[in-house]
Amino acid sequence: MTLLSPGARYRELLRGDGIIVQPSLADPLSARIAEDVGIRALSLGGYAMGANRAVTEPLLSLEDVARMMRDLRAVTRLPVMVDAGAGWGEPMHVMHAVRTLERSGAAAVHIEDQIYPKRAHYHKGVEHVVPLDELLQKVRAALAARVDPDFVICARTDAMRTHGYAEGIRRARACAEAGADLVMIFPGDDEETEAAPRNLPDIPLVYVNSTGNDQGRGVYPAHVLEGWGWKVVYDSISVTNVTFAAVKEFLARLHETGDPGFHRETVIGVRKDVERTIGLEELYALEESTVER
Repeated sequence: MTLLSPGARYRELLRGDGIIVQPSLADPLSARIAEDVGIRALSLGGYAMGANRAVTEPLLSLEDVARMMRDLRAVTRLPVMVDAGAGWGEPMHVMHAVRTLERSGAAAVHIEDQIYPKRAHYHKGVEHVVPLDELLQKVRAALAARVDPDFVICARTDAMRTHGYAEGIRRARACAEAGADLVMIFPGDDEETEAAPRNLPDIPLVYVNSTGNDQGRGVYPAHVLEGWGWKVVYDSISVTNVTFAAVKEFLARLHETGDPGFHRETVIGVRKDVERTIGLEELYALEESTVER
């Protein structure tokens, strides 16, 4: 039996019916949980990666990102789209980044039109967008760099947030004409979000749900985006938000009371679920057949 490459598995999903719900996360346990509950594809997003390292995306090196991708690939076969930012430099650096991330097990990357080096204040919605020609050079370099022809190249433009809706549409169309397989855009309100797929027919579009953003960007259920014509909903921050809130609440309670505060039967079930998710039963069975006790 021939195993499909990560890129080929992702392309199968893109060719299928319905929208792809694609959460961003940055740790192997979350990836295993996602696969366990039926998620079909993952994102390794910049915000999630930076937060996982307790820094920020602009401080991550290519090797930092490749290492996190290898960690995910070691525990899941789900296709993963990796945030390659601005490609760590010029087209030459983009080429190296694509080859490195493809070897690390990624199914796709997205390349953006923000400046490099990226600045921390992008978290506040302050973007610095490069000319379209620079983005197209990077997209073409990414396309030329992939070894597996099924490896997916997604072009990201932030121009709607800096130069208006029409410029974002123009850049998205130009990226698709240059050969990008997917385009990620950032409409600013309900009207623009609903209109974009109509204005970009036949171009598979990625919408980024950014829960907790304070710039007023909409966060929409997948079925709403699907009805408007979007192909992928990339949930960039929710796993990070949920993890942070839960861990902080627990550690604060533990600090204040010294008591974990779990209901015994409930936490036994949780622990068993953790062990099942990480595959301990398979290892127990192997030891039973190979190791003297």
